[in-house]
Amino acid sequence: MAIVVISHQMGAGGPEIGTALAQRLGYRYVNQELLLDAARRYGLAEGKLSHLEESKPTLFERFDTETRHHITVLQTTQFEFAEMDNAVLMRGGGQWLLRGVPHALRVRLVAPFEHRVKQWIKRTAEMTGETPNQRAAADFVRRDDAEKAGRMRYLYEVDIADPLLYELIINTEKLRHEAVVEILERLVRRPEMATTEEGRRIVASRALASRVQVALATNPETRRYRINVEAQGDVVTLEGTTALERAVEVAQKVPGVREVRTQQVEIPPIPPFVA
Repeated sequence: MAIVVISHQMGAGGPEIGTALAQRLGYRYVNQELLLDAARRYGLAEGKLSHLEESKPTLFERFDTETRHHITVLQTTQFEFAEMDNAVLMRGGGQWLLRGVPHALRVRLVAPFEHRVKQWIKRTAEMTGETPNQRAAADFVRRDDAEKAGRMRYLYEVDIADPLLYELIINTEKLRHEAVVEILERLVRRPEMATTEEGRRIVASRALASRVQVALATNPETRRYRINVEAQGDVVTLEGTTALERAVEVAQKVPGVREVRTQQVEIPPIPPFVA
């Protein structure tokens, strides 16, 4: 069938629309499950994963190898859910990670700021029985916008609001959730969204490359080094400046890898100081 990636501003109805769409299509709804699955299979703390999934890394975390490991695990888990197909993915980054995948429908849900604040206050009151302060709610929504944008910029060097990251952007201010779900359902069921073998190969290759990245990030001899990984089918290419021999040994042990190739990156010499 297809993969639906939903990126949403807080208060624009993302969780409600995503849940209803998954039910209508009979798809797996992947939100908190992604964090739980990643924590369970890779033995990581769910709280740490949740923090990195929802916020941009701090200055310290940007240079921390453990943080890089956690982020790679989140990306790998998202690819693995995409491999299963028939899923509504709610967690961040999918609009970039699944770019170029023919059967991935990437959607952005937006709404005016004041409308989103009102909706967030209403939803919070319904869930907790307490009505948040207007100013506090506005600060919370504004901070969430900044965190999501900062995270995308740090991880992928892209603007989360870039329309080219999506097949569809919907302003939910005037549309009921049921109407948005109906629009998305009709799009997903169109022939051009059907899963193809080429689409499966793209997702499988990226998933394999990501699993190799996890292996390199957890190995004590390679975790310190920046090694880029690409995969075409079961052939993996490692690109880096050092530690490639050991990296090849690590990559060869990852299930699904048949062949490992390397590409040495030369560090340009430092030019002499000119007075």
